[in-house]
Amino acid sequence: MGNETPAFILALLTAGGGITGYLRTGSVPSVAAGVTVGALYGLGGLRIQKRQPYGIELALLASIILAGSSIPRAVRTQKPLPVGLSVVALYGLVQFGNAWRAQL
Repeated sequence: MGNETPAFILALLTAGGGITGYLRTGSVPSVAAGVTVGALYGLGGLRIQKRQPYGIELALLASIILAGSSIPRAVRTQKPLPVGLSVVALYGLVQFGNAWRAQL
């Protein structure tokens, strides 16, 4: 399994979560953030798959953005959704951070 598969899975999880959040609560920020982060993961996955430059970096950027928004909220509220998003973000940080470091 290459790095494109985790990127595509994380794209589906984040975009799907944003859309679900919008459908359940009408939250426009949820859909905007989820779809944006999901698009970054998806674009990163496509670039990794096609062996184009900056695929790992895009997926890592998506993980940094997700971690930056979810981890402080998870620590502050300790609610399941921010904690789950934080776990997803940490997985992405480890996966794509290691892949980026291996490129150096």
